[in-house]
Amino acid sequence: MKRLTSLLAGLAMFAGIPVAAQKSAALSEKANETVALIEKVNDYWQSHNKAECRGFWDNAAYFTGNMAVYELTGKPEYLDYALRFAEHNKWKGATQQNKSQWKYATYGEGMDHVLFADWQICFQVYMDLYKLEHRAERLERTLEVMCHQAAMPERDFWWWSDALYMGMPIFTKLYTITGDQTLLDKQYECFKWTDSLLFDKEDQLYYRDAKYIFPKVKTACNGGKSFWARGDGWVLAGLAKVLQDIPAKSPYRAFYLKRFRELAEGVARCQQEGGYWSRSMLCEDDAPGYETSGTAFFTYGMLWGVNNGLLDAKIYKPVIDKAWNYLVKVALQPDGSIGYVQPIGEKPDPTRTVDAHSQAPFGTGAWLLAACEYVKYCK
Repeated sequence: MKRLTSLLAGLAMFAGIPVAAQKSAALSEKANETVALIEKVNDYWQSHNKAECRGFWDNAAYFTGNMAVYELTGKPEYLDYALRFAEHNKWKGATQQNKSQWKYATYGEGMDHVLFADWQICFQVYMDLYKLEHRAERLERTLEVMCHQAAMPERDFWWWSDALYMGMPIFTKLYTITGDQTLLDKQYECFKWTDSLLFDKEDQLYYRDAKYIFPKVKTACNGGKSFWARGDGWVLAGLAKVLQDIPAKSPYRAFYLKRFRELAEGVARCQQEGGYWSRSMLCEDDAPGYETSGTAFFTYGMLWGVNNGLLDAKIYKPVIDKAWNYLVKVALQPDGSIGYVQPIGEKPDPTRTVDAHSQAPFGTGAWLLAACEYVKYCK
């Protein structure tokens, strides 16, 4: 706690200094059209859903998209919506105070799962809000939890692929605020553990978790490997967020970039002709039909890579163009809702209905992230 108090005191000098939302003075016609779609989608979501919801992963993933929209548009109602979410949750995830009871090793929605990444993704939103106005209460719980985790000897925090979006980017984002190198050290140590467990070098894709590593689970297509689209979508998007914040001179950057490029290659090979990625990436027969959340996270990751010169535009443009066509002509509904989102789950599940009416906060958040990057792609 002494270290936490010191960090907060050092950061307090910036209190009350807002950071203006980024706006482009001259957008192309296509970019302006995309901004209009983004606002339609975000306005639809916010008019149909309360900001006052729990800070668990399903809701918080939407808010990461909402913050990207605020950064793009500067519309105060989007900032207000995020602040209401953060204040409702008292700038916390799971709320257990006794560190000896903090858990992460198994799935859990209880308040003792403080170290479980699904309860930590909300910290990404809080840090974005802290950067806009440096008020100590916005960062206190994030610092307490993540600095404690960084000091722990364990490295198996991210035992499922989703955690590489929920939890991993927190360390680099918090580093940009504190400059604490131990955050980068711990992030890399934990990612290497997860990567060694879940990354398939042959297909350049990640298994969702150890239960699905071949041959434990086989597809209907010749008994092959089972890779879940949203699971790999979380990873590609998470790596993009890490690369966005990690210092150019960091010794760890090269490995993150290597995996980002390899995963993008593996993902691109699996795209369906209709521009989407099926829930089972190598075997659509396992769960046929459209799916938006994985597709949107893939599109976001590849767009971010091209926009920042890390992926070859000539190679990825055809993939991006087909994916974007799906996102605006199939996933986006006339009323502004985002459909064809697989419900909460952990695998390609053909028993779950996925249609134009299938909506979820994380699916809308993923669509918004991709769309905001598409605006930059169109400039």
